Amino acid sequence: MSAWKADFRLLFRAPLSVGALLLLFILSALSVAAGLAATARQEAVIDRVEAAQRMDLASVAKDHGKPDGNAGSAAYYTFHLTSDPPSPLAFAALGQRDVQPYVLRVRLLGLQSQLYESETLNPELALPGAFDFAFVLIYLAPLIIIALMHDLVSGEREAGRLRLLVSLPASGRGVWMRRSALRYLLVLGALLVPFVIGAALTRAPVAGTFAIALATALYVAFWLGLALRVTTWGRSSAANGAALVGCWIVLTLLAPALANAVISRAIPVAKGIDLTLAQRELVHRAWDIPKEETFRPFFAKHPEWRDTPPVPGRFHWKWYYAMHEVGDDGVATEVTEYRRSLTAREVWTARLGWFLPAAAVQTILHRTADSDLWAHLAYQRSIEQFHTRLRDFYYPYMFHERPFQMADFEQMPRYQPRPSSASLPMSPMVGLLVLAALVSGAAVTGVRTLSSSAARE
Repeated sequence: MSAWKADFRLLFRAPLSVGALLLLFILSALSVAAGLAATARQEAVIDRVEAAQRMDLASVAKDHGKPDGNAGSAAYYTFHLTSDPPSPLAFAALGQRDVQPYVLRVRLLGLQSQLYESETLNPELALPGAFDFAFVLIYLAPLIIIALMHDLVSGEREAGRLRLLVSLPASGRGVWMRRSALRYLLVLGALLVPFVIGAALTRAPVAGTFAIALATALYVAFWLGLALRVTTWGRSSAANGAALVGCWIVLTLLAPALANAVISRAIPVAKGIDLTLAQRELVHRAWDIPKEETFRPFFAKHPEWRDTPPVPGRFHWKWYYAMHEVGDDGVATEVTEYRRSLTAREVWTARLGWFLPAAAVQTILHRTADSDLWAHLAYQRSIEQFHTRLRDFYYPYMFHERPFQMADFEQMPRYQPRPSSASLPMSPMVGLLVLAALVSGAAVTGVRTLSSSAARE
């Protein structure tokens, strides 16, 4: 019987080891199933809203698409659907998709107030996150590794077999490396088999699937190396378990939470709903000031409409929409600062990956799955570009006072979902590789020291 086969049988004779691996496989499979169900729900919501949108648009066209139809009324009552379908790998790491809108209907009114008016999320309630593959990998897999590794050496010492074990031919330090490698492969299999099946079902890109698998392999290597290093200290199994659980608490809970608190304090970010209120205040103020004050900045931005017919009476649609666009422009500085602060926080969070493996894995998975803050900002930018197309479409009707008829509804711009912005973040991947290599090197050193000292006893 080969040494590998003997260790394999020995491992599966321990109920704790079998139970831990089976539990990890079940959790990984459940997380993949939950992620697939979540993305399927999001796609179903998008389909339902698209069907309702077609009915709504037909109703508005029937009411306002008359021979003497007014473009202002048509623009006011017509909502335009935008959506951000999940990427094929979003099931593995839902990220911001779990807390940010992925469907938004917009009108020609001020855009900034529409982008953030659905921001009703309580960030504190969203802290636990979704139960997806990223959650199982980052928070639960290390606990399974601790259960498998905490008594790898101390168990043999406590059973009185340590000296005999290291004195056997072809044994010594090799036995610990072989047993660790066996556990590493089994843990990796329990995690990746469900994930790869999920990726195959969604026809995920090979590059992205490989990137997540590589991050998983490095993260498991880090924790297994750390556990092996701790078990070579010569303490009891209980002490090893307590020390490793302490490391898990610090590396996955305390340190990331403290780092995020420091980043949040150093880079304050206003709420998006504040931009909505600021834009609305500017729009409401425009009702109480002369129309010339509203048109002055508008015509400076759009000189092509300066010589169009003047606005008679108290109300005119082109003044109304100019008022909303000027309101958007009035908060442009605040919007830029808001997004600059968000992206600065994201950059610093990614830098945590150089020191915290959990932060590195989270950044890699969310960026590869196109479900992080960058993806949400890309969706918002695509809505802004679409809103500009709406203005370019409606303004000629209003400023030249052309009738808006049924056939014009067919010419309305249609939103096309943005292309995927998924990418492989090299910096956190390299950071994770360095951390895994350092810890693995320390573990190998610990094994050499242990084997030498045990042989001398």
